[in-house]
Amino acid sequence: MDEHYRMALGLILGIGVMVYFVVKTKINAFMALIIAAMITGIVGGLPIGDVTGADGKKTLGLMSAITAGFGATLSSAGIIIGLGVMMSGILEKSGGAERIAFSFIRLIGKGREEWALGIAGWVTSIPVFADSALLILAPVAKGLSEVTGKSVVGLGLSLATGLMLSHCMVPPTPGPLAAAGLFGVDVGQMILLGMAISFPMVIPGVLYSKWIGKKVYQIPNANGGFDRKDYKEEYIRSMSELEKIMENKKLPSFFLSILPIVFPLILIFTRTLWNFFHVSAPDSFSGKVVDFLGHPVTALLIGTLLAIYGLSSKEDKKDTLKVLDNAMKLSGMIMLVTGAGGSLGNVIKVSGLGNVIGHAVTDMPMAAVLIPFVIAMLVRIAVGSATVAIITSASLTAPMVAQLGVSPVLMAQAACIGALPISHFNDSAFWVFNSLFGVNETKDQLMTKTTMTAISGVVGLVILLILQFTVFAK
Repeated sequence: MDEHYRMALGLILGIGVMVYFVVKTKINAFMALIIAAMITGIVGGLPIGDVTGADGKKTLGLMSAITAGFGATLSSAGIIIGLGVMMSGILEKSGGAERIAFSFIRLIGKGREEWALGIAGWVTSIPVFADSALLILAPVAKGLSEVTGKSVVGLGLSLATGLMLSHCMVPPTPGPLAAAGLFGVDVGQMILLGMAISFPMVIPGVLYSKWIGKKVYQIPNANGGFDRKDYKEEYIRSMSELEKIMENKKLPSFFLSILPIVFPLILIFTRTLWNFFHVSAPDSFSGKVVDFLGHPVTALLIGTLLAIYGLSSKEDKKDTLKVLDNAMKLSGMIMLVTGAGGSLGNVIKVSGLGNVIGHAVTDMPMAAVLIPFVIAMLVRIAVGSATVAIITSASLTAPMVAQLGVSPVLMAQAACIGALPISHFNDSAFWVFNSLFGVNETKDQLMTKTTMTAISGVVGLVILLILQFTVFAK
């Protein structure tokens, strides 16, 4: 069998077996993902052990690819997940999330919660890494669900929509920044076009989130889990009902409730802009201080400490410790599943399937913007990482820009938009979202995060084609 077909067969079998295990057996997602990674690697032709070539260069084998992918994913996300879940637990238990949610509703008006979260996510993810922002802002979505009676799934998906769009399309996040560099595009142009295209794309994402919230209706419960029900209009509370409920609750102040969320965002935002505009040399004292305080780990640690000491009284010490213990247990499972998703993605990456897909697409006759779009989409489906998909697509198509006669900034955005669809089982962000908002059924997982990214990709593609043949037509 041709090596390329064998790689593709390995991926199909691996994901197929994983879905079967999750849906039909008692094996949890973590074990299913590891098994899928093994099957994908074995069928795809990866050697079990590491191989050293004649030139002394070492190539990872299957088991090293699994452990390296697991470790690399958790090295960037593990501590952040743990701290984010702890902070979320304190905000929920203390009533801080409810206070924020109610204040939010008073500010934006009843019935506009999904729109507010979608826009807030879009703005936040421009300077802040999407996964970090999702963990920081998840308590707001949960609090809104608890207060209004709306599904936490619909609210959380609206937030994730905004976060994902600006993360994939607007520098200074790594993917679009790398695409701008590879295509030789001015970063300012990339930012403006990315914002102009991505903001309208929030609209269909939020509309779908509102709809799916009624199909996958669940709200947070007092035990830190979620209650699933059939949606009924009577579950949604009116403003007068909310006012009465809130009058009878002893909740912390808005300032103390919002501080653990806003302060880390400010620190991360400052670090991003500081480094982006080269305010000072990285090795200067001020540069080191900003880099340290604005690192997501430091920022979330500070936010968690602000939540613990600002929202928990001395008398609540035992309850606080119990909340933190439960958060550590929950974050442990999230980390295992997230790391296993990284293992599957790395096995596919090491096997070289992403490059195989890219080279195959470049030989096909199609509209210019479709080339980077399709390459990025197929690599995203195969590898799971939007950033890897963007960089792979940009690397392969940037040398063609002169021959194709299309604006480089439009081609760069095509690579970014192509990386939106489709988030599924080998994407760590897929598992973070599902774990945070209690989406456990495979059918529901595919109907939420996966379908939302597919819709975003289709809408983005339509906008790209319109721009190619109108604004950027030569």
